[in-house]
Amino acid sequence: MGRQDLTERTLRVGLDATAIETAASIHHNLGSTSLIEQAVRRGEGRLAKDGPLVVETGRHTGRSAQDKFLVRDSETEDSVWWGPVNKPMAPEAFANLKADFLEALREKDTLFVQDLFGGSQPAHRVNVRVINELAWHNLFIRTMLVRPEPEELAGFSPDYTIIDLPSFRADPKRHGCRSETVIAVNIAEKLILIGGTAYAGEMKKSVFGLLNYLLPQKRIMPMHCSANIGPDGDTAVFFGLSGTGKTTLSADPDRTLIGDDEHGWSDSAVFNFEGGCYAKMIRLSEDAEPEIFATTRRFGTVLENVVMDDATRELDLDDNRLAENTRGAYPIDFIPNASAENMGPVPSNIIMLTADAFGVLPPIAKLTPEQAMYHFLSGYTAKVAGTEIGVTEPEATFSTCFGAPFMPRHPSVYGNLLKERIARGGVDCWLVNTGWTGGKYGVGQRMPIKATRALLNAALNGSLKNAAFRTDPNFGFEVPVSVEGVDDAILDPRSTWADPAAYDAMAAKLIELFASNFAQFADHVDDGVRDAGPKVSEAA
Repeated sequence: MGRQDLTERTLRVGLDATAIETAASIHHNLGSTSLIEQAVRRGEGRLAKDGPLVVETGRHTGRSAQDKFLVRDSETEDSVWWGPVNKPMAPEAFANLKADFLEALREKDTLFVQDLFGGSQPAHRVNVRVINELAWHNLFIRTMLVRPEPEELAGFSPDYTIIDLPSFRADPKRHGCRSETVIAVNIAEKLILIGGTAYAGEMKKSVFGLLNYLLPQKRIMPMHCSANIGPDGDTAVFFGLSGTGKTTLSADPDRTLIGDDEHGWSDSAVFNFEGGCYAKMIRLSEDAEPEIFATTRRFGTVLENVVMDDATRELDLDDNRLAENTRGAYPIDFIPNASAENMGPVPSNIIMLTADAFGVLPPIAKLTPEQAMYHFLSGYTAKVAGTEIGVTEPEATFSTCFGAPFMPRHPSVYGNLLKERIARGGVDCWLVNTGWTGGKYGVGQRMPIKATRALLNAALNGSLKNAAFRTDPNFGFEVPVSVEGVDDAILDPRSTWADPAAYDAMAAKLIELFASNFAQFADHVDDGVRDAGPKVSEAA
């Protein structure tokens, strides 16, 4: 029996198990080139001058967070952190939705199917089958997840199935959802249904959310982070929300990239959940990010909502007329210094990035395990003041575990796992402020990138351990007093403000925001973590 026969047989068994009946022509595990040909032939996208496939996602140019639901049943009732992020769907509503999805599949004349892995470490990955009506969606998920070797495909059996039909329109009354768009996750039935949106990132994040649910049961720490490896084999993990420099600082030509977004931390490795990268493209600079920019000129990259000249096929990465959230999906091996295994040793350093627009935090601070858990659960960064009249203050943003929208379990589950692994491995933890110094946004200036890189390099190469430290009177963490190559003054934020009393007032305000946000976790952590939070100093 040939390879095609084997994969076709496996596919049919899998479809039957999901109760899928269809007479559609099924394209199973096509390679990237074939999928690009299909997408162009079907009018789903166009090739740009230098080779990438350019597509448009329509009205949905980002995730539809308010349209995502988890089925609430005996499996999830007591294991999911129900609330604004994890919204419940009744089993009866999901049954109706599933029936209507299956009926929609029967009417399709063509379907594209990929068998893929979520997770690069074999012992901790899940087998995911993705069924699409669009060829470019199938190409996207093939690019983003881990692609099995031919011998692994021959015996592939899916653990979970994703069906993604952008043409499907949900009925809120019948399906228990909010609008015609729906992302419904049924853990017990091992089925994820996505309809009414052509934004391909929904598939990627559904797998991330699934792993965030499954892995803690195995004491594996799932993380919304980037990761890289130093020349001595030391792994660094970078947590950070959008705008904090996570991608920029982890993309270091002197270190090997493990991945840019989603990872697991097992007893033996940090492993990428994915086999591709999903980078923001808007106003991408060749000078600032040459490796990512180069992917926009390669066959095999998928560019979402990037504007292209109809005549010349030239790209305009600065044009946001289709979306501000323009994206590029490309295989991780398009980055020259990427890890071939998508894995590295367990971490030596954890970096928590924040862009503090209040100008209060130091450029780097060393955290105890308890402080690390506190700041991990807080997930703090700050947005700059808006352009509305009268809006002059920065806005604090707290995203639990640096990825609240993708965490099905209670945040304390992830926080306790992190604290446990930090303690077990003797990991050094650092809080790095890439935000403002010398005053809040509008008064001070952005932290010099040169200083940030110098401090980060000192932390990662171990030399920072030998520095003299002081204890910050407000936040209680250790701050270096002097670091070679960095202006000593910048290490003491209060001294950079023209009015120290104004600094004290702003610090007190930020501390109050931290305390107010952390109140939701107070009953789920021990005294050490509760006491690790900031407190207004008596001197101030």
